[in-house]
Amino acid sequence: MKLIECNRKSMWRSLGLRCFGLRCLGLGFCIVHLPSLGMSQTPGDSKPSGAADDTAFEIIFSGGPLGVAIMIALILMSILAVYLIFDQWLTLKSKDLLPAGLNENVRQLLAQGKLKDADQACRSQPCPLSYVLASGIAEIEYGWPAVEKSLEDALAEQAARMYRKLEYLSVIGNLAPMLGLLGTVAGMILAFREVALSQGTAGAGQLASGIYSALITTVAGLLIAIPALGAFAVFRNRIDEIMSEMATAAQQAFGPIRRRLPSGAVARPTAVPPPRG
Repeated sequence: MKLIECNRKSMWRSLGLRCFGLRCLGLGFCIVHLPSLGMSQTPGDSKPSGAADDTAFEIIFSGGPLGVAIMIALILMSILAVYLIFDQWLTLKSKDLLPAGLNENVRQLLAQGKLKDADQACRSQPCPLSYVLASGIAEIEYGWPAVEKSLEDALAEQAARMYRKLEYLSVIGNLAPMLGLLGTVAGMILAFREVALSQGTAGAGQLASGIYSALITTVAGLLIAIPALGAFAVFRNRIDEIMSEMATAAQQAFGPIRRRLPSGAVARPTAVPPPRG
């Protein structure tokens, strides 16, 4: 029953993330097309020229073909960053990664010498902690050094799995400002090219208009990078805290049998790996 509940939670979380992603895409589509929906002028209206009268859509996508391509890439990166933040917020919960009672249950079973029952208790609650405990249980007959090495390897593997998806937030946080800077530099080149072609006759207003359009991509890149890097730091510390708690729980679970196990290393055949969490 616990395995079924775990699968149901995973299914509902997956459906929720998909719906959230579709909503983000729909929101982005509405924002992009907002200026063309009910915003047209009547024949009698007159719109004075000037940057102050530009709509948000015109300002964002005023950097030419290259600027538009960079802005689209930044929008996609922002949607991906929101998805990753939402996913990590749902995933990094102690009650799912470190189920209450599992550590103490395994500890009591190991103290009573019921290795098969302890292994079955881990298999009935798939999670990172159960994977680590099952890895240690599989090496008990080979002595404490083998158990300790297996626990260390399992903890390192679980930490790597948690960090793997989180690293994308760091990539977005570092890549977004660089893309924004690329758009700004390209826009500045085009703006000064117009000045060169006009042989200095271009006015300050024309030059300023080209420069402010080029700076839009840098602002967008920073607006994406700052929350992404902040969330990355928060979730990284959270993973470190969870792994520390997991290591402590594993040491406590194997405490009753640590002194009873032989300390010498014993040659052993290849063991069947325990189930992943």
